[in-house]
Amino acid sequence: MTSVRSRSPALVAAFQSLGLAASLVAATPPAAAEQIIYANATVIDGTGGPARRDQDILIDGERIVAIGAHGALASQASGARRVDLSGRFVIPGLIDSHVHLATPPNRVRAEAILRRQLYGGVTAVRDMADDLRAVGELSRASLVGEIPAPDIYYAALMAGPSFFEDPRVLAVSRGFTPGTAPWMQAIDKKTDLRAAVTLARGTSASAIKIYANLPAERVKAITTEAHRQKLMIWAHSAVFPARPADVIAAGADSISHVCYLGYEAQPEMLAAYQDRTPVDEARLAANGDDPVVARLFDAMLRRGTILDATGSLFVKFEAARKADPKAKPLRCSGAQTIRLTQQAWRAGLPISTGTDFVDPASNPWPEVHAELRYLAHDVGMPPIAVIHSATLVGARAAGRDKDMGSIEPGKLANFVVLAADPLADINNIEQIEMTVKRGREYRRADYVAPTAKELGNDD
Repeated sequence: MTSVRSRSPALVAAFQSLGLAASLVAATPPAAAEQIIYANATVIDGTGGPARRDQDILIDGERIVAIGAHGALASQASGARRVDLSGRFVIPGLIDSHVHLATPPNRVRAEAILRRQLYGGVTAVRDMADDLRAVGELSRASLVGEIPAPDIYYAALMAGPSFFEDPRVLAVSRGFTPGTAPWMQAIDKKTDLRAAVTLARGTSASAIKIYANLPAERVKAITTEAHRQKLMIWAHSAVFPARPADVIAAGADSISHVCYLGYEAQPEMLAAYQDRTPVDEARLAANGDDPVVARLFDAMLRRGTILDATGSLFVKFEAARKADPKAKPLRCSGAQTIRLTQQAWRAGLPISTGTDFVDPASNPWPEVHAELRYLAHDVGMPPIAVIHSATLVGARAAGRDKDMGSIEPGKLANFVVLAADPLADINNIEQIEMTVKRGREYRRADYVAPTAKELGNDD
């Protein structure tokens, strides 16, 4: 690895660019505060508690000031603009905990994806490692309201040196030797982890994503140093050759892909991410709880680890893979993915709603709606638990639950107004009249759908 002192001029330029973006966010004045009272709605607050009928929500600028029974906030809201939500249902803004916005960077495509997300009720996303030069600028533009987009929280990636032959690395780190960009670093036993994490932190990332081709010792060492420097760890549930048990024991805050947990039952772990050998599902229980996976879930519960299941990904693409003999095999079948997610739910694990795919322009709704339907219809979670997963659990996964994820005084005014009850039918998530993000209103009637040209065909 290149030392910090000998980094290339391109690295210096990258930090200057990222630092400029951060300073612009800090320097940009907030929009003029406006008091608004959203009156007489049924509020599903995201905490998992029951719906509350006939509620008023008072916001001031970006924040929720108060919530109370209809008419009870009149003395606090004498000059507020009134929005009548009689017969409407309000849920917190949805959070997609697994997206990729810049592999490779394409500003037109990214803005189209983000626009569809926001007008579809998504107010925050976790970007799980891309070209952070592009993602940082998208994050800034969203934060100050230049583009219609959710807030974006993102990770810098770390993996073993052998991973950096992956063509995606070249697409997201042009200008750098693969493995030396501060957002895409190759790690081995000689790496100065204090310096490496400091470089990642300088990108304004919220977390480090531990991706692949690292032994258990390196996974633990990266996690320890990241936490010391106040960065979260968002990891693959199997890092190859590190087992799922190793990743959990290291202290990852969130792990992605429930499917990969099945590798724990195999006597020998795959040596590298590039080995696409699927999970040997014959080693897992065909029905009920698998005992090996149960031990993983017990460890996750003790540590408070969040599961970014990405289940709809495997269900959605299984049929397409079977129809195309040239396609790389999926790690798990859709049925096995469902069984493992059901076991996680029975175990009481917090499950966030990540997607990790992009639908074509023909779909007018964001991908996270598919993950909500997966949890409700395939896994069997009740709608109120699904909404909790898509809101407050997602906020925790991003490290932002003090600011978002539930409808509570003091939190950001991030919520979705629905014309029908999502607790009666999770499909009513698509009865959106308006998304409110940081106090700004985005009415569904104003939505401009992405075109096929904007989105292209590269997922």
